[in-house]
Amino acid sequence: MVAVICLLVCVASSAAFAQKGTVLRVVVVKTDNPSAYAQELEKGKQLRKSLGVEGLTRVWQAKFAGPDAGAMVVSIEFPSMASFAEADAKEHASAEYQNWLKGLDKIRKIVSDSLYTEW
Repeated sequence: MVAVICLLVCVASSAAFAQKGTVLRVVVVKTDNPSAYAQELEKGKQLRKSLGVEGLTRVWQAKFAGPDAGAMVVSIEFPSMASFAEADAKEHASAEYQNWLKGLDKIRKIVSDSLYTEW
């Protein structure tokens, strides 16, 4: 009986962890104008806020990275996969957000776009 209870607790905690594990989206871009790109990202943060999208956005620039020096890395941390999915749906439904993204394509080239889940 103790083994069954332990097994149920483990399964329940695994399911809860899967729902609550932090999700990190990492987008690496090349841009000829990092300052303009950073300014545009601030506009994007405001748009996401107006849509009610949760997620902590941070911007990094590679310094000692060989041929990737100068690349910009944008990370957006979500509290869960569910919040990521909700944010994605809101962003795709917003014409204003989609137009903002199209404008970004004029000043950046996406090198990679990855999604990570906390272990």
